[in-house]
Amino acid sequence: MQKIYPDAAATLEGLLFDGMTIMAGGFGLCGIPENLILALRDSGVKNLTVISNNAGVDDFGLGLLLKTRQIKKMVSSYVGENKEFERQYLSGELELEFNPQGTLAERCRAGGAGIPGFYTRTGVGTQIAEGKEHKEFNGEIYILETGLVADLSIVKAWKGDEQGNLIYRKTARNFNPMMATAGKVTVAEVEEIVPLGSFDPDNIHTPGIFVQRLIKGEHEKRIEQRTVRQRENA
Repeated sequence: MQKIYPDAAATLEGLLFDGMTIMAGGFGLCGIPENLILALRDSGVKNLTVISNNAGVDDFGLGLLLKTRQIKKMVSSYVGENKEFERQYLSGELELEFNPQGTLAERCRAGGAGIPGFYTRTGVGTQIAEGKEHKEFNGEIYILETGLVADLSIVKAWKGDEQGNLIYRKTARNFNPMMATAGKVTVAEVEEIVPLGSFDPDNIHTPGIFVQRLIKGEHEKRIEQRTVRQRENA
């Protein structure tokens, strides 16, 4: 099966439709599929439900899709750093399903593992628990959370081989691995494509069986918040 495509637009061809659900990997601006997000913007697909840890910033990452009003609903755990997100949510233009960060990660992992639901103590007694099933285990109350599955998962890895086996690097190994398993179709962008057999099987983070399409992208790797200090005099 040929998995390597020439560019992001070609990789998404035939996969997009209005009203679809998309998982987008990344943590802040680290490990986000920059090229695929741009291709989504340029495609004009709309009324999207996007499952992602966060929504990028105003002019980068998923913030670009908010700017063009292509996102109808966000399923997220962190929604700071984005004034357009705040404006749309407070004005009622954008739906938000808010999750504790660990719960969101486990919902994606569960969806990829075929687990429809699981119980967690996180969120008990808060607004997160409202309307959810409560159950007692060993004297403690837990709430039921559901696994998540997307029509399309877009992820970013450090390296990939010709069959879509992926290796992530440092912080980029965050939501990407679980989201790669939870999409009906998964498209990955990588910094380098290597020949099949280049990876030690023990070092592969996402097996190629989960990845249907692959591109090599150019990545800005923007820093979300740059913190510096004055250099001390010698």
